[in-house]
Amino acid sequence: MTTIRIREHDEQLTAGVRERVPMPELTGFFSRAFQETMAALLAQGMQPTGAPFGKYYGPPGAVVDVEAGFPVAVAIAPSGNVVPGRLPAGRVAEAVHIGSFDTMADTYSALERYLADAKLVPDPVVWESYLSDPEVEPDPATWRTEVCWPVHQG
Repeated sequence: MTTIRIREHDEQLTAGVRERVPMPELTGFFSRAFQETMAALLAQGMQPTGAPFGKYYGPPGAVVDVEAGFPVAVAIAPSGNVVPGRLPAGRVAEAVHIGSFDTMADTYSALERYLADAKLVPDPVVWESYLSDPEVEPDPATWRTEVCWPVHQG
């Protein structure tokens, strides 16, 4: 069972790469975006302040509008594909998904049911923070992904 809570999220500055990506190419995009963003941060003498994230601008289809990168303490100067951004402040529904990315749809379904029951309306933008590093934790059953979905009263 997925535990869901409503909380206030503080604005978080970010650095990342945003593209429209065909679903089959999403894994490669994330890998490239994280590498490019980390290189840009290091070149500017910066370090991430938290876990890598993926921010989705609308529901995924055959192509997804997605941004991937890292939270930062101060705005980064644009560098190649890497641009400054933010995760917005406000009320979010938060759930922690445990397991493979292949089963993320179950967590999103649980969130949608919860929001409908609570009469909360989700915004079109949602983000995931990847709390586990697959290179350090190779077993997908142990991976943890925090999903934050901005909401407002319906």
